[in-house]
Amino acid sequence: MRSPRVAEILSVIAARGDGQDSATLPARLGAECLSALPVSGVGVALMTAEGPSGVVLAATDERARQLEELQFALGEGPCVDASGSGRPVLQPDLAADGSARWPGFGAAVLDAGVHAIFAFPLRVGAIRVGVLDLYRDTPGSLSALDLADALAFAEAATVVVLHLQDHDEHGGSALTGPIDGQAAVHQATGMITVQLGVSLAEALLRLRAHAYTTGRTVSAVAADVVNRRLRFDDGEPGTTTQRDRP
Repeated sequence: MRSPRVAEILSVIAARGDGQDSATLPARLGAECLSALPVSGVGVALMTAEGPSGVVLAATDERARQLEELQFALGEGPCVDASGSGRPVLQPDLAADGSARWPGFGAAVLDAGVHAIFAFPLRVGAIRVGVLDLYRDTPGSLSALDLADALAFAEAATVVVLHLQDHDEHGGSALTGPIDGQAAVHQATGMITVQLGVSLAEALLRLRAHAYTTGRTVSAVAADVVNRRLRFDDGEPGTTTQRDRP
């Protein structure tokens, strides 16, 4: 179940659009995050099991975009570590040990005038979706309240990334709604709810995440679930068992 803060973030960024152009959702989320938190820049990048995909979905300024692309080029940085570990990487003082941790990226980010980075993995179970990176010109840790808000933005960013796939497939589905309008997706979501013992909203997120990581459409995955060719395991969240059936 989404927290009230995550629901609020999704509602705000949806309301600021025209209801049609989902491609701008990551940019609106980045702008809202920049406004809400004491940071100087925000980036949202896609990740794969192998590391950065090279796709930057949003950057609040050119410097943030360049730093996102640099982490892809070097294969190192807080976004790489956060995605790989599944845990936030909080680096409040890059001048102190950033270069020792990331030899190439650490020096470049300091040259760019950034002195603190906070990276949050976007994941659904074991599936890597992306990373939310927060950049700051001055050193210093996030307060407990700011950290909680950053985590809410990361959860909202995960929903946005998976929503974009649905938009490409169906021409637009409600960002804040728990269930898509496709009959097979409705039925599959209900079945996954029983299989995993989770809420309908969480089941839909798992369905979308599996479609995302396998490069298939949500409808195709849903059809496999309904026809019992695919079952979501209740062990590792988000994992599945494929069954070959005619």
